[in-house]
Amino acid sequence: MAKVVRELELAPVECCSPVVEPGISAEQASTLAQVFKALADPSRVQIVNLLANASDPVCVCDFVPQLGLSQGTVSFHLKKLLDVGLLQREQRGTWAYYSLNREGLDRLADVFATKEEVR
Repeated sequence: MAKVVRELELAPVECCSPVVEPGISAEQASTLAQVFKALADPSRVQIVNLLANASDPVCVCDFVPQLGLSQGTVSFHLKKLLDVGLLQREQRGTWAYYSLNREGLDRLADVFATKEEVR
């Protein structure tokens, strides 16, 4: 049976109102910048893409050949995405499996809602 080891609160992703709203606070801008920074690496974008196209959680070991990176580097990138609430992690024996946090991605999409969508 799979055991969820770490499911982070979505504070970084759910913190912010849409960027079209007037008066985004400095704290909201800073937190949203953390999410953007986590996505500002091509390898992390590839990880999100791989997970978006996976029907099941993906083992960290399966990312290594796909990305052409060492296991340590892949783990580093996965942690960055996990820390901002975009991924979920579950431990199965000695391996960690990752999947997209759909709620986190939906909240991130809401940040880009247009004025017409917000009203």
